[in-house]
Amino acid sequence: MYAVALGTAGGPKWWGRSGFDAGTATAVVVDGAVYLVDFGYGAGRQVRKAGLDFSNVRALFVTHMHSDHTVDLPGLLLFSHRDIERIEIYGPGDRGKLAPLTDQADTEPEVIDPHDPTPGIKETIRRLFSAYAHDLNDRARDYGSQPQTAKFPAFDIEIPTDIGFDPDTNVAPPMEPFKVYEDERVVVSAILVNHHPTAPAFAFRFDSQYGSVVISGDTGYCDNTIRIAQGCDILFHEVISLEPIRARTEKEVGDPQLVQAIMDHHERAHTTPADAGLIAQRAGVNKLVLHHFAPASAPRTDWMEAGVHFEGELIIARDLDEIAVDAVRPSPMNNSRGSLLDDQPDNSSAGVFSSDR
Repeated sequence: MYAVALGTAGGPKWWGRSGFDAGTATAVVVDGAVYLVDFGYGAGRQVRKAGLDFSNVRALFVTHMHSDHTVDLPGLLLFSHRDIERIEIYGPGDRGKLAPLTDQADTEPEVIDPHDPTPGIKETIRRLFSAYAHDLNDRARDYGSQPQTAKFPAFDIEIPTDIGFDPDTNVAPPMEPFKVYEDERVVVSAILVNHHPTAPAFAFRFDSQYGSVVISGDTGYCDNTIRIAQGCDILFHEVISLEPIRARTEKEVGDPQLVQAIMDHHERAHTTPADAGLIAQRAGVNKLVLHHFAPASAPRTDWMEAGVHFEGELIIARDLDEIAVDAVRPSPMNNSRGSLLDDQPDNSSAGVFSSDR
C-alpha cells in the first residue's frame, strides 16, 4: 500500500515551476488497485506520469466542490473511458442553499444557475457530460460507440442525519467516521471537516490489511480530522502560509474590504503548518505529509513549522512523490474499519521516495 502526491499546489491558480506545479490530487494504491482523491489541474496527466494505469482505477473521491479539487474531472471522464469498464465517483451532495454573503460585501453578487446553485457531485457529473454533449454524441454516432456516461456512476455521500449538520452554522459537528465505500482491498470512511462556508467537505480514510492513509481535504483546525486520522500510518494534510497569501492578495486585489474577506476565509477554512503538526501529533499518526500548499510559491521553511508540534516523520511532498506503508497487518479485512486497526503493530513505519519525473 502506498500513496502518490500526484499534485501538491493549492488554490484556483497556476503557480508555475515551483516544484509544486500540479493542482491537488492524490492516489492511494493497494495491491495494484488505484483510488484517486481530488482532481486539481493536471490530475489526469499526473496519473500517467506516476506510471498508474486507468484500467486499475477502482473509484474516485472528491473532498469538496471547489474548482481546484474538481477542475480535471472532465479530462478523466472524457479521456480515460477506453481504459476502464466502470469507475464509481463519491463526493459531497448538494449544499442545499447558497453560502452566506460575507460581511465585507457591499452588493449581492450575481447567482449562477439560481434554480440549482449548489449542486453536489452526482448532479455535477451529469452537467459535465451535458456540457460535452456535442462531442459525445458526435463521436458515438460517427464511431458507432456508446457514450461513456454509464461508466462513471456518481454518488452523493449521505451525511448521518443525527449529528446536527448545518451548512451555515455547524459544518463539522462532532461525529465518528462512517463508511462510504468498500471492496476486497480497502474500506473507505469519511468525516465532515471545517471548510466553511463550503459544505459538505470531507476527509477520507483508506484502511487495508497493510495500513491506513488519511487525506484531510481542505479544512481549518478540526477535531474531526483528529478522529479520522487516529493511529493512521500516513496523514496527508493541507497547509497555508498566511503572510505570503496576504501580501499577494493585497497586491493583486487592492480593495481592503475584499482583501479582508479573502483573509477571513483563509484563516477560518485552512490550516497553518503548526496546527497541521498539532493535529498529527494528537492523532498519533506515523507520518505527516503536507500538501495542497497555499501559496505553492512560499519558501520551504514555512512548511517546516509543522515540526514544532509533530514528533513523527514530516514529509513536505512534491509532485509525484510516493509514500509507502511498510507495515503489514496480519488481521484480515472485514466490514469494520475498526477491525483493521485492532491488530496494528507498534513498529509500523512508512517510507518516501521520489519518482522519476
